[in-house]
Amino acid sequence: MSQDCIFCKIVKGDIPSNKIYEDDELIAFHDIHPIAPVHFLIVPKRHIESLLTCEAQHQALLGKIMLLAPKLAMEQGLKGFRSMINTGREGGQEVFHLHVHVFGGGETLPRT
Repeated sequence: MSQDCIFCKIVKGDIPSNKIYEDDELIAFHDIHPIAPVHFLIVPKRHIESLLTCEAQHQALLGKIMLLAPKLAMEQGLKGFRSMINTGREGGQEVFHLHVHVFGGGETLPRT
């Protein structure tokens, strides 16, 4: 855990969140600045700075995140969704704790 990391503080319960899932390794909660009608984050409880710092030891955790995303998306009422990992400052990452955005539920999502 990092003492200055907002996601580590959410994991510890120091900052409240609109939680939709939690287990021993992961927590998922709604984004406080949603870009779609449904927008949540999946965050590992262990502090990992970004996808750039992941190693082979994180492979199972990354797979768990990817399998959890569609399950939670469907539970949130989505029939389709987009997932996004911002990596590094140049990749748009603002909170330097690995997290996956899952969002959808609108006709206004830009096509890529």
